[in-house]
Amino acid sequence: MKRLRLVALLSSAVVALSLVTWSVVDGVARMRSAAAMAGAANKFLASLTPEQKAKASFSFTDDQRFDWHFIPRDRKGVPLKDLNENQRKLAMEFMKSGLGASGYQKATTIMSLEPVLREMEGPNRRFPRDPELYYFSIFGTPSAKAPWGWRVEGHHVSLNFTVAKGEMVSNTPLFFGANPAEVRQGERKGLRALAGEEDRGRDLIQALDEKQRAAAIFDQKAPGDIITMNKLKADPLKPEGVAAGQLNKQQKAMLEKLLDEYLSRMPQDIAAERSKKLRDAGFDRIYFAWAGGVNKGDPHYYRIQGPTFLVEYDDTQNNANHIHSVWRDFNGDFGEDLLREHYQTTPHTQK
Repeated sequence: MKRLRLVALLSSAVVALSLVTWSVVDGVARMRSAAAMAGAANKFLASLTPEQKAKASFSFTDDQRFDWHFIPRDRKGVPLKDLNENQRKLAMEFMKSGLGASGYQKATTIMSLEPVLREMEGPNRRFPRDPELYYFSIFGTPSAKAPWGWRVEGHHVSLNFTVAKGEMVSNTPLFFGANPAEVRQGERKGLRALAGEEDRGRDLIQALDEKQRAAAIFDQKAPGDIITMNKLKADPLKPEGVAAGQLNKQQKAMLEKLLDEYLSRMPQDIAAERSKKLRDAGFDRIYFAWAGGVNKGDPHYYRIQGPTFLVEYDDTQNNANHIHSVWRDFNGDFGEDLLREHYQTTPHTQK
């Protein structure tokens, strides 16, 4: 495959990113994150038995790196279920290295919903609901030299990272889901893993005036899921909705708070860099689009799309109590486009 040949060439080269694409100042955050990731990855790998390490380890060129999804299914990697207490602790520290405090809390809360879902579905459930069926995969050798990547994935969690020459160049696709979105019975009644994503989105659509809301709502019926699903590459969707440039000061602040809810999934310095990047690309060019009802309990969908990124959110399944949400980068998911751009524009000596 052309992609595999390209990545194979990249993995043998010393990958440096163009200053046109990444500034030196911003690179500090990505280097700090990459160092934390590599350190946590190597501690985790060192704790594994040879058999476990074989399950967890792949080459950077392995097509498995791109095989992501958020549904219950058979997965590659080493699951929490196979780990002892110490290994599990190191695995969770590894996962934490790629997330902010809020992101880590959301991820662990999502994982903890599996027993709730198991109880709700009863003995006739289609899929196993197990908070230990979250898989850790490492692609390449964690270091500051050759490119490497890693993933943590299971039902409703998919975290994907790419590191090159000691810099974290990609942390997308970044997917979180929740079923149930709100626990409505039992000891954990009232728990909402993704409350901010739901409430801040609804607050914004309800704050729009009649003309703005007419522009923002592109369909009275919400789609059954996020539109980009688990596509390898997310292309920009039709720029429907209301542009940030058409919002007043208070409404813009609400849009910023909604974006912050997604940025808070990331480490703080990475989130700050991301925030600066999307503003530099033109905050007023960010579109907020809505489909479905605007009242609590209505099936609904929204997306936030800027020149460089897409956020999608959907809550329609299971009587609008089942959320899917994702952050995608148009020129950065899995680090592919950034690595390709560098390889095409930077001469490399063949040896």
